[in-house]
Amino acid sequence: MKPITPHLWFDTQAREAANFYTSIFPKSQIVHASTLPETPTPSGDTEVVSFELWGHPFMAISAGPEFQINPSISFLVNFDPSREGDARKHLDAVWATLSAGGKTLMPLDRYAFSERYGWVQDRFGTSWQLMLTDPKGDARPPIVPSLLFTGAVAGRAEEASDFYMSVFKDSRRGFIARYGKGQEPEKEGTVMFTDFVLAGQWFAAMDSAREHRFGFNEAVSLLIPCETQKEIDTYWERLTSGPGTEQQPCGWLKDRFGVSWQVASAQFMEMLAQGTPEQVKAAMKVFMSMKKIDIEKLEEAFDHAPSGRHR
Repeated sequence: MKPITPHLWFDTQAREAANFYTSIFPKSQIVHASTLPETPTPSGDTEVVSFELWGHPFMAISAGPEFQINPSISFLVNFDPSREGDARKHLDAVWATLSAGGKTLMPLDRYAFSERYGWVQDRFGTSWQLMLTDPKGDARPPIVPSLLFTGAVAGRAEEASDFYMSVFKDSRRGFIARYGKGQEPEKEGTVMFTDFVLAGQWFAAMDSAREHRFGFNEAVSLLIPCETQKEIDTYWERLTSGPGTEQQPCGWLKDRFGVSWQVASAQFMEMLAQGTPEQVKAAMKVFMSMKKIDIEKLEEAFDHAPSGRHR
């Protein structure tokens, strides 16, 4: 299975944000960028950018002002002294760059769980938790998507992570720490922090009963690039159970906890990257009319575009 990919929704800044992020982290690059036909937004054309940060895949889209990124899904960045000798210095440099024009959510400081940690929302709205990790502990990848369960879903981080582990193969629990007595308003026994593997990738989750004026929305979704229609059908059925909800067209859904997913077709993504303008336009027209993705209908539109080449 191809990696589950965080997908960031911007008004017009997808390309600018991707360029900014790839300039900060090592082993980073823009993989592909394109303007999509048949998808005008209130702010202009729709642009899609695929990129990698420290080896982790990301996507971003400029699709208008409908959704704004908030800290409900952030990215935990592990600076591990066992991997790099100047990990602390590197952390401080990344913090300085991300915090310029942004907002500090937790100051860069020493905490009980880390010698050096800070939580920042950058100038584009994306949130990052920078942490100096303990080289004696189990290694984690440099970047880990982290879900914060607040409001109506506060206290459900363990339930949610159990559910996700039941949906994806090659999944397991990593570390879990719970709130104890005297940590009000947090409820004793709920999750202070946990991490877990889904389809071979690390994710993290936390509960917070404190008052937050944000929650999960479509601005940060998790994209599942499926290879077959059977995969699409399976993930769609499992993630909309409970009940989840079908959202706007193009394979978007919300699960029972409010987290947004895109059950996508890897073939369709290749069509966008490799097709002629006529093929892309024809496939996009069909794609925009779908909720759950139908690969056969997309391939038919792509292959029979007036100026397309039959594959």
